[in-house]
Amino acid sequence: MEVQVSVARVCPRCLAHQPGPHAAQHCFRCGFRLHVPAPDIRHLEHVGEQLLVALGLDPGQPGLRDTPGRWARWWFDFATYHDDNMHTAFETVSADQVVVVKGMQVWSICEHHLMPFSCEIAVGYITHEKVLGLSKFARIAHQVAHRLQLQERLVEQVADAVQDATSSPDVAVLARGVHLCMVARGIRTEGEMVTSVVRGVFRESAQARAEFMGLAS
Repeated sequence: MEVQVSVARVCPRCLAHQPGPHAAQHCFRCGFRLHVPAPDIRHLEHVGEQLLVALGLDPGQPGLRDTPGRWARWWFDFATYHDDNMHTAFETVSADQVVVVKGMQVWSICEHHLMPFSCEIAVGYITHEKVLGLSKFARIAHQVAHRLQLQERLVEQVADAVQDATSSPDVAVLARGVHLCMVARGIRTEGEMVTSVVRGVFRESAQARAEFMGLAS
């Protein structure tokens, strides 16, 4: 049986926009393989049915008959999410401004426990030659979140993508996350995880870093 593949025009790892022919096998920047086997939705549905059986439930009972299919479609949609419209930028009208976009809410899946976590993300950068379209920050955040993730890696990848799209070395990202692997299992305690990435002037200057943190909070 022929296996379908999805061809990324944006690298799934570093989110670099891929120039040239779409037949390229690997990302020009990080070397990541761009041709990824598409998820098998029928296999996912079978896995969902077997999960119900393993839990001692009858997949044929009322209320559960369509559950494996819904579960499979959700995983398929999550795994195949792709936004190719993340790099629209404009000439800046005023350089050296601090731009902060905050309050962006995304959901991802913890790769350690396969449980959801939510993150509220704030991104800041100092304008140089280009300004990034406002909606692109949210598109970048969602693209990075739609994979098995760690919050520490998520903020790094958002920073990489914003740096690539704006050509600005001065980028900062702050994320506040609530993880069900802590809230709904194990210790079962509410808690918030805060991670940040600061680059360029935000790392070199305590004043610039404090300005970003104040605007992002």
